[in-house]
Amino acid sequence: MRALRRLSAEAVALVLATVIFLIPFALMLLTAVKDQTQATDLDFAWPANWPIVENFMAVIEAHDFVLLRAYVNSTILTVASVALIVVFGAMAAFVLQRRPGKVAKAADFLVLSGLIIPPAVVPTIWLLQALGLFKTMPGLILAEVAFNLSFAMLLFRAFIAAIPRELDEAAQIDGCNGLRLFFQVIFPLLRPVTITVILTSSVAIFNDFVNPLYLLPGDDNATVQVTLYNFQSQYNTQWNLLFMDIVLITIPPLVLFIFFNRKIVAGMTAGAIKG
Repeated sequence: MRALRRLSAEAVALVLATVIFLIPFALMLLTAVKDQTQATDLDFAWPANWPIVENFMAVIEAHDFVLLRAYVNSTILTVASVALIVVFGAMAAFVLQRRPGKVAKAADFLVLSGLIIPPAVVPTIWLLQALGLFKTMPGLILAEVAFNLSFAMLLFRAFIAAIPRELDEAAQIDGCNGLRLFFQVIFPLLRPVTITVILTSSVAIFNDFVNPLYLLPGDDNATVQVTLYNFQSQYNTQWNLLFMDIVLITIPPLVLFIFFNRKIVAGMTAGAIKG
């Protein structure tokens, strides 16, 4: 009886996932490979012809290849932000986990606040203006790091808690200082959770729309999600081109999720299992 209930629950979950995710995605793919006339129907009819290359080139060449520039900007933003999140998040989590006390408790409160309190755009703009980083890529990178660092620290800290302190003491006896201890002994052990942080942060930053829109305006600085917003206003009657743009923007996060979804779950639960 219990097995039957479990099977029924899994079947219901599979049907819901199909309805919520796969059906809209299938409609998006079909519309992206249709011509403009047939795409206006927004149905599941098979394409009468396949203008895939024409639609692809029209989207790529729009606004003087703005989508290609947006891909470069999003790649730079994602790689730089994720690298800083991994390094700073792991180092801060290691210190907070290994040195409990009043300062650590205050830092924990700030980390939780970063997860609970939503980011405020206007104060962030004021701060970046004061630093001379508003409308610059470094300023946007720092903002992305600040907004995503709390979640990364929680994951790193849960994993570090499962690493025995005796490993630190043995390394210190062998002459390791703080930096060598972390980067040569601790950090290599964080590979599962590091992969999880890289993947989740990459998808979140690559798909971010609000921060690039307000903190890095301008066509030359546009990221892929901002170009989608601009494409929607330009191609609001050309559904085939709009959906082709959505497909091109969706491919990188989708590929990451398909190939690394098990590693994401494993990295998020490893600390709890070991603890």
